[in-house]
Amino acid sequence: MPKASNELGDLSVSPVITGSGGLTLAKSIWRFRLRREVIAVSTALTHYAPQTDVAIELGGEDAKIIYFEGGNVEQRMNGICAGGTGSFIDQMASLIQTDASGLNEYAKNYKAIYPIAARCGVFAKTDIQPLINEGATREDLSASIFQAVVNQTISGLACGKPIRGHVAFLGGSSAFFIELKAAFIRTLNLDDEHAITPENSHLFAAIGSALNYKKEDVETTLGSLQQRLSTGIKLEFEVARLGRCLPARKITMLFTSRHGNNHVETGDLKNYSGNCYLGIDAGSTTTKIALVSEDGKLLYSFYDNNNGSPLQLPSVPFRKFTVCFRRVRTLYTPAPPDTGKL
Repeated sequence: MPKASNELGDLSVSPVITGSGGLTLAKSIWRFRLRREVIAVSTALTHYAPQTDVAIELGGEDAKIIYFEGGNVEQRMNGICAGGTGSFIDQMASLIQTDASGLNEYAKNYKAIYPIAARCGVFAKTDIQPLINEGATREDLSASIFQAVVNQTISGLACGKPIRGHVAFLGGSSAFFIELKAAFIRTLNLDDEHAITPENSHLFAAIGSALNYKKEDVETTLGSLQQRLSTGIKLEFEVARLGRCLPARKITMLFTSRHGNNHVETGDLKNYSGNCYLGIDAGSTTTKIALVSEDGKLLYSFYDNNNGSPLQLPSVPFRKFTVCFRRVRTLYTPAPPDTGKL
């Protein structure tokens, strides 16, 4: 907003808001007009890509397919789950220790695509983690994640209805992730003529909302709008919030006192001498280690994400053990007869 004011001056404007979060925002700022996304996107496509037969738009938490058939517009949108959207891509990228842009770069050099569920991030994680543990490359995993998004969008939204003709790719995911768009084009078997990527495609909903301006809309200036946005805006939440679980201070203190007595007794590893017992829980995503003394005291604990390398991570706490071993006279751990002492 400051940049617009500096370049254009204090212009008179009539803001029109769209998007899933637009309803609350529109009510909070001078009751501006709210336009549905499908109407905004349809208006923008009519002006800038009138040949479009189908539009595919991937947002941060929603995905849409819009069909344009003989003047009729049909929109299909995902429900309450954000699987196969921008937030899903971010979550999967963090799983292989990169960001969404890194995912796109890795996908450029893929050699194989693995089946991954994109309906839910939890299901996708259970597919990806074993692949990471088995040594699948980041390149192949990245391309597989994008392909999963494509499969989810086509199967979950189109539901068997053909996607053909001129297909426009909208939204930030399609605009910034070239390999994701390439996966759509590859799967839908589109040629250059029928794959449409309009300029500023990630802004089409905003552009369309501006094109839906009406004379009776609220008018203000850029300066006034900037001042309004810079002050505290109290949003009208649509969902009633629950009260405190423990409203009374006395009840809270009793709860804390009762549960505070239940804890694992710990000991000092540096000053310990005698038999001890080492337990390792090598899970699919995290590694847990506990070193317990003969009388049941916890001498050392370790918990961390294994980053897809469950066999390499334990070497970190083991190095810490080695330092401590040098400071005590004897330190044993039970082991099978054929291996002896640790």
